[in-house]
Amino acid sequence: MNIAFTTPLPAEGFSRLRGYQLYADPEIAEVLVSTFDKRVDREMISQMPRLRLIANFGAGYNNIDLEACRERGIRVTNTPMSVVEPTAELAFALMLSVARNVCLRDRQLREGQCEPMAVMNNLSHGLYGKTLGIIGMGRIGQALARRALASGMKIVYHNRHRLPEEIERRYEAHYLPQDVLLQQADFVSLNLPYTPESHHLIGAPQLTLMRSTAYLVNTARGAHVDEEALIRALKAGQIAGAAMDVYEHEPQIADELLRMPNVVVSPHTGTGTWEGRLAMCEEVTDNILAFADNEPIKMNIVL
Repeated sequence: MNIAFTTPLPAEGFSRLRGYQLYADPEIAEVLVSTFDKRVDREMISQMPRLRLIANFGAGYNNIDLEACRERGIRVTNTPMSVVEPTAELAFALMLSVARNVCLRDRQLREGQCEPMAVMNNLSHGLYGKTLGIIGMGRIGQALARRALASGMKIVYHNRHRLPEEIERRYEAHYLPQDVLLQQADFVSLNLPYTPESHHLIGAPQLTLMRSTAYLVNTARGAHVDEEALIRALKAGQIAGAAMDVYEHEPQIADELLRMPNVVVSPHTGTGTWEGRLAMCEEVTDNILAFADNEPIKMNIVL
């Protein structure tokens, strides 16, 4: 089987594909391994006449023209399992960083602008006892809830469908309508996949509902948030701050967000650990081998 890649990836992660032609010419490729930062559009697909499978390297797949795939009968898979822990880990790190002013104090110290070390200087806010509102309580949302619960936080969540009672008990999580969650949460974390319905899920009306002491954390997809509305809310003090790994107009990031002291930014690195990348390679390999052997692709099938 001939396999093409949109992006160079760690060779050691694909050791089980020895015997297959890796990095094949797209014109003869039967499998394409794609990554979120490369658009697989109708034109690209049309230039790959033998293509039968797109094994996406990531949980999201809005980089792929699914309609063009449907028309050609091309299967599409993703890697939802291996991204869970690194993404939840970064979400928690961003939440902690923005609340405790870690990045701000780091910059101030390096630039000689930090307040003197004294009992009532350089104060910030803690997580213990605060309420975390998770919008999208799937695998990543639950992994974040596990970390937050261990830090003494209270968990509320909103999903399209309420979770089974067993899972709610596991995380001591309470289901709320989204508007109520926004009103009650000290931290709001977005952990849901992008769909047309979730475009600008957080805009001016939603930001108005949030507490002036609340923080918004987004490690999901940039288009969930109306960034112009977010910038206005931050300037007006409607919310306390934001921590973001994804942006509405990637790879561009609004200059105003970069200049705000109460905003922590990260360059779309939610899954960006060496361990996570290798695990994603293995999950892509599982999908390709299952496809090649005409076996069921467990949990990772998009089309």
